Amino acid sequence: MEVDESRQPIIITALRSPICRANGQLKHFRAPDLLAPVLASLLETASLDPADVDDVIVGNAVGGGGNVARYAALQAGLPTTVPGLTVDRQCGSGLDAIALASRLVAAGDQPLYLAGGVESISTAPARANRNDDGGLDFYSRASFVPPQFGDPDMGVAAENVARAFGVTRERQDEYALRSHRRAVEAAEAGLFSAEIVPLKSSRKLVDSDDGPRATLRPSLMARFPAAFVPDGTVTAGNSCFDADAASAVVVTSLERARSLGATDGLLVLGCDTAGVDPELLGIGAAHAAKRLLGRHSLRAGEVDLVEFNEAFASQTIACLDFLGIDPAMANLDGGALALGHGYGASGAVLVTRLMAQARGRFAAKGTSALALAMISIAGGMGTAALLRYSRL
Repeated sequence: MEVDESRQPIIITALRSPICRANGQLKHFRAPDLLAPVLASLLETASLDPADVDDVIVGNAVGGGGNVARYAALQAGLPTTVPGLTVDRQCGSGLDAIALASRLVAAGDQPLYLAGGVESISTAPARANRNDDGGLDFYSRASFVPPQFGDPDMGVAAENVARAFGVTRERQDEYALRSHRRAVEAAEAGLFSAEIVPLKSSRKLVDSDDGPRATLRPSLMARFPAAFVPDGTVTAGNSCFDADAASAVVVTSLERARSLGATDGLLVLGCDTAGVDPELLGIGAAHAAKRLLGRHSLRAGEVDLVEFNEAFASQTIACLDFLGIDPAMANLDGGALALGHGYGASGAVLVTRLMAQARGRFAAKGTSALALAMISIAGGMGTAALLRYSRL
């Protein structure tokens, strides 16, 4: 079928900040401080005129509101004529922001968007409900669904998935250890360098991720106790840690990308978000991906690159098993178990990682590659995006 290049969405540039443990190296950076340098670097890398950007669409989960997209766009030096839109689908926010931008490109007029996500868990505001007497009732997390649906904490939901899908402690520990080893090897090989925008403050320059641990061994993994449910299988060792991060991409039409001089990119073939039982929220990404692949008459085994947000090893393995994907074939440079989970940023990080992997593995060959990004979401949802890396 002939492609309408004026409506075919394509991602031509993808960058991210370092991903660092919450309350660590980036604890003094607010969400706009994390995102603005990434947006500015996107403009420079893609040689874009800031005035040509039609909108900045950004995902954010635990920020203080106030439209971080608009704030960061102005902080990055975009003109006041460029608007901003902040979206919230919790952990899926960054990937859903890219999906929204892609759908807007498909609607026509060849727009150009900066889209992605950001999370500063370190500086997230305290939140409270107001009581009838006007007093404040502070809470650690929002309710994601009505109480009759269970609304489990994330770790409890990960245990639910492990039990429902028969994911053993041994498989979870093995997967988590592999994620750390891969991330350490990728960092040592410089595979993250080109995608990271260093962040400068009056205190220091942060130019690398701080999560991957080279010292992890099977014996150490086995000593971690159950973290969320007595006698459970989900531990601190096979769970992600909270992180501060930002990531964003340039999305436009294939026709406009060619006119801008782009030489390659990720064609956005489709996106999907599915709802599932909130008690088993970790399986949401698999249902979205299954539906998305089905619409394109594809089997999971035909996908060349897979990035799944590793919030917990249990749900990562369960989703990959459900789709028939060998877990060893996903997250080739490690994932959130090693790098950390920056909530609203994580979905965009998946796309940035896929861009880097595709360029590293397929650009020199001059071949295309199918790529799949997946993330499960609090409240019982999951988002997936199907991409094709191509030379232009």
